[in-house]
Order: sequence, then structure tokens, then C-alpha cells
Amino acid sequence: MTMRHSPLDQHPNAWRVALFFLVVSAIIWLGATVTRALIGNDLLRTDAETLMLSINDDLSPEAQREVFRLLSICSVVILGAYIVTLISSIVFLAISPFRLKQHGWLMMSAILFYLFVPVEAWTLYLDGEMIYLEFFTTEGLERFQELFLARVGALAGAPTIASLCYFTIIGLAVFQPMKKIPAG
Repeated sequence: MTMRHSPLDQHPNAWRVALFFLVVSAIIWLGATVTRALIGNDLLRTDAETLMLSINDDLSPEAQREVFRLLSICSVVILGAYIVTLISSIVFLAISPFRLKQHGWLMMSAILFYLFVPVEAWTLYLDGEMIYLEFFTTEGLERFQELFLARVGALAGAPTIASLCYFTIIGLAVFQPMKKIPAG
């Protein structure tokens, strides 16, 4: 029985390069996500009776337009960093010497990350529409407001749960629970 070898097996440190890109892009991605949430929070108002989100009417149209421009810029950073994070995580898991059976923390991290790939794909699609409107059209403020509210309420809060899971992954990577220690 012959074992198949990856071309990357010839480069034993390739997994370290993938890990480097994974860590750097994840920091950029999560930082931009938090930044976008802080910027976008200025646009929201919650109706006390119905608990429905709406656009804050106290902001002038020029201020709203500037907030949407900043959200679009953050979304460009998030889109690029998420794609690099996703690709580098796949490469890292494929070629690293860490096996999921011995490193439960890594398996839990992978499950938490890949579980929300469809959620991220949908929200990145909505972000892509906002990026397109900002940089390639002269669309009015109403369409930005509509897209922003769709983005905030996307998938009944699943993006918020995903963000909590992503920050949980950081704790898992730091403390590495469920790690099998070899006997002897």
C-alpha cells in the first residue's frame, strides 16, 4: 500500500506559513468586524414597544451617507481577510502535523469556524452589494438603508452567534483544552 504525498510535504514548514497567514488575516478580519459593528451601531434605533430595528432619523442624510461609506470600506477589508482566513485554515488543517484526534481544541475550533461558513457567505454577499453600491453606482440613501437593515437582521441573529463562536476559538487556541498528552 502506497501513501499519497502532497506536494506541500516536500516543504515541512509550509504549515507554519499557513498558520501565520491564518492568524494575521483572522486578526484583521475580526478587528474589522468589530469596527464595522461599532460604526453601524450609530445608525440603529430600537423601537421600545416592538423591539424592531430602524434607522436613526436624528442623523442627517450626509452623516448617514458617510457612515455607509465607512461600512463599505470595512466590508472590503472583511471580505478580503475572511477569504484569506478561510483558505489558510484549510491549508493549515490539511498539512499541519496536528491531528484532530489528539488535539480536541483544534477540532472544536474547526467545527465552530466551518459551521458558520454559509452564514458568512450570505452576509458577505450582502456586504458585496453594499460595496458595489458605494463604489460603482450612485444609488440613493434608501437602498443603503434597506441593505444595512437586511444585513443587521440577517438570518435571525446567526452572524452575532457566529462572532461569539469566533471569539471562543481564540480562547480554545490559547488554553488548548482536550489535548491528549502522549503517555510515557
